[in-house]
Amino acid sequence: MRKIPEPKPLFLERMKSLLGKDFNNYMEILKHEPVRSLRTNTLKITPEKLKEKLEKKNWIIKQPFKEYPEIMIVENDLNPGELGRALEHLLGYYYIQELASMLPIIALKPKPDETILDLCSSPGSKTTQMASYMNNSGIIVANEVSLGRIKILASNLERCGVTNTIIAKKDGIALCERLKKENFQFDKILVDAPCSGEGTLRSTLKTYLMWNIKTIKSVSRIQKNLVSSALDILKPNGELIYSTCTHAPEENEEVIDFIMKKFNNIKIEKISLPVKPREGITKWQDKEYSEDIKYACRIYPQDNNTEGFFLVKIKKLNSP
Repeated sequence: MRKIPEPKPLFLERMKSLLGKDFNNYMEILKHEPVRSLRTNTLKITPEKLKEKLEKKNWIIKQPFKEYPEIMIVENDLNPGELGRALEHLLGYYYIQELASMLPIIALKPKPDETILDLCSSPGSKTTQMASYMNNSGIIVANEVSLGRIKILASNLERCGVTNTIIAKKDGIALCERLKKENFQFDKILVDAPCSGEGTLRSTLKTYLMWNIKTIKSVSRIQKNLVSSALDILKPNGELIYSTCTHAPEENEEVIDFIMKKFNNIKIEKISLPVKPREGITKWQDKEYSEDIKYACRIYPQDNNTEGFFLVKIKKLNSP
């Protein structure tokens, strides 16, 4: 068990409101480092062969989800950086990815030959996961506004042997507006939005120091605009996953409530996940949200031994 920085009082107050009696369990798991998880890159190797290779290193490999054998946990202690330095990682046989981070693509279910937009794509964990689901067919447009982050994205795509992806460098809202003018639409869209990162406290201790209520309110406005713009270029009967690695309702349920009021041709779909999610909340402080938001999924660290996450699946019913 490790010592963690002192959380800010307002953060603690908000988490107590969200979790009630379970608050102490939440605070306890934050003291434990996250599990070492990775995802087999099935574009290059099967889970069976990768497991065999890793076990030859005397790594203890667990596959926690029978229906997703590509997801693995290394159970024994490794030297710092060993997971990233391994030849199998450098060859693109696996991608180091936190368990909760894999859930949006499991929920989106990309299929070969679909056209998919990953609106906020760097560093490429979910983009490469999409490509493996699609077996490198169809088209992924992976967008990222920062040139520095595009270099990381491009490097990961190349290492993993991804060939069905076009990289775009544009502000997410501006890209959607441009594509809307061209009448271009997508079968599926992922909006893994920039957020305050409350769910990453176990792996990123500096989040304790960076946490700020002003950031939460500021990114909430950006998130609402990103999802609204993305829905404009989603095909009728298409599906959009909105996800964040935070617990803040302003960045999660409030965003979805906003777009449900703005669009009359969408509905929230139920999601099946291999972990234990909690329902989206329909009340927060003085606000009440649409009842259907309960179909959103809140992933808490103490429930699944993961990081914290939020995701919701939105279906577009017909053209406006």
